[in-house]
Amino acid sequence: LSFIQRLGTHFAMKDLGDLHFFLGIEAKRTSTALVLTQTKYTLDLLTRTHMQDSKPCPTPLASGSKLSAYDGAPLSDATSYRSIVGAHSPIMVRF
Repeated sequence: LSFIQRLGTHFAMKDLGDLHFFLGIEAKRTSTALVLTQTKYTLDLLTRTHMQDSKPCPTPLASGSKLSAYDGAPLSDATSYRSIVGAHSPIMVRF
């Protein structure tokens, strides 16, 4: 029996075909590898923040800058900021 068939004897399951997208991670098969990317997640986040046409910048902040939680003025409505900061990738895998 194949691995999938053996799993089927213990669990209710069906073969959904080739993997393309799972838990927010895109899977692209090449002839030699399975490449996992978060391109769609990144593009969705850029679109949501109206930054999809922005130009890339290697370092958006000057190196060596000191940041403080007490600098600047508080936002009048932090809802948008919180939704962007909370827009994390659905899964994080550490090895």
